[in-house]
Amino acid sequence: ADTGISQEEASQRMTQVGPNELSERGGRSPWRILWEQFTATMVLILLAAVVISALLGKWQEAVAILAVVVLFALLGFFQEYRAERAMAALRRLSVPNVRVRRNGTVQELSAHDIVPGDIVLLEAGNAVPADLRLIAAVNLRIQEAALTGDAAAIEKETGIMPLGELALGDRHNM
Repeated sequence: ADTGISQEEASQRMTQVGPNELSERGGRSPWRILWEQFTATMVLILLAAVVISALLGKWQEAVAILAVVVLFALLGFFQEYRAERAMAALRRLSVPNVRVRRNGTVQELSAHDIVPGDIVLLEAGNAVPADLRLIAAVNLRIQEAALTGDAAAIEKETGIMPLGELALGDRHNM
């Protein structure tokens, strides 16, 4: 904790685990998103109901069900398309710089360049750049709303958690 890992060890770990960033999934095209909306199980069931209604000569019911299917698919398309665009925008956001202790000195690095084992120094107002285990903290409260949905900041501690498999949200030393 006093010196952190060496630069050589950090380079080796970077080679093993890669940069500290979200894995990039290939984005879906708008046409694929729309296709997936019209091939969803519920939509296919409703389309079968449209065909059956049309074969029975109940045109009003067939048109009403078809209108519901189209609205359902379009609403789903717009929601998923916006979500895809929002995720792409999040990936493009600038990556913060963090203070890390390596080789006994404090260095400022891009959050992409931190590796497992780095000693990250946080101050009030800093964004937490990665999953971390706390080794020292004073009155630390973390806003985890993006992860857990809890509006209140969570009190963190450095103590060892009880043995057993705790849910991630219950690990207050991470």
